[in-house]
Amino acid sequence: MEERLGIAGSGAIACGLAAVAATRGEVVLWARSENSASRARGSVDKSCGRLEADSGNVRIVTELRELAGSTFVVEAISEDLALKAELLKEIGTIVDGDAVLGSTTSSLSVAELASSSGAPERFVGLHVFNPVPAMKLVELAYPDEASEDTRSRSRALCEALGKTPVDVPDTPGFVVNRLLFPYLFSAVRFMEESGLEPEAIDTCMKLGAGHPMGPLALLDYVGLDVAKAIGESIGEQIPATVEQKVAAGELGRKTGKGFYTV
Repeated sequence: MEERLGIAGSGAIACGLAAVAATRGEVVLWARSENSASRARGSVDKSCGRLEADSGNVRIVTELRELAGSTFVVEAISEDLALKAELLKEIGTIVDGDAVLGSTTSSLSVAELASSSGAPERFVGLHVFNPVPAMKLVELAYPDEASEDTRSRSRALCEALGKTPVDVPDTPGFVVNRLLFPYLFSAVRFMEESGLEPEAIDTCMKLGAGHPMGPLALLDYVGLDVAKAIGESIGEQIPATVEQKVAAGELGRKTGKGFYTV
């Protein structure tokens, strides 16, 4: 891996990306607090163990300035435009003038984030998929100002990490979420209308359509709050059941209850 990779964030996407990068070289991961850093350490160590990677290649820090030596920094915090914009602006003042700045946003405007960074010519939307170690696709979306150097380095980084990059337009949801979530929400509406149990619908789509995971189980995996936010960003009507579960705090796997109880 030619780039010195820095990752800003400590959630599942950030830690998964760090673990994958650890199979190729050293990486710095920034966490906002000591508690977040401790959780990230555990997550990274676990993922590195599965990948047979050296977890010592991931240096976890709590001072943002520790990302200063990175040549490619990927922001991977929660899907909130204001929070991402603020962090990207700060990162832009820390790194060198030739460092590429990226965001793992799955639904926000890359053009807006690029503008906030102060360096749109060096910006890329780098949408990786969860679980990062297993999922090969990376959707790359660029602002109009992005240079060819930024584009080529973004593709090269993805390939160095064993991923398949695909350039996509800077539209809400890019390609995968734009096409996927109308299908997922239609499954919820069909459940509401038919009275079928989630298991029945998921079994039909797994065995009849060859999908590795049924739509309702997938919504639980993504998180119903995240699914709602993505749906709103692409202009998709949110099913009543999803609205009710989000309001009740039943967000799927991360809370232990959604369409399924785990």
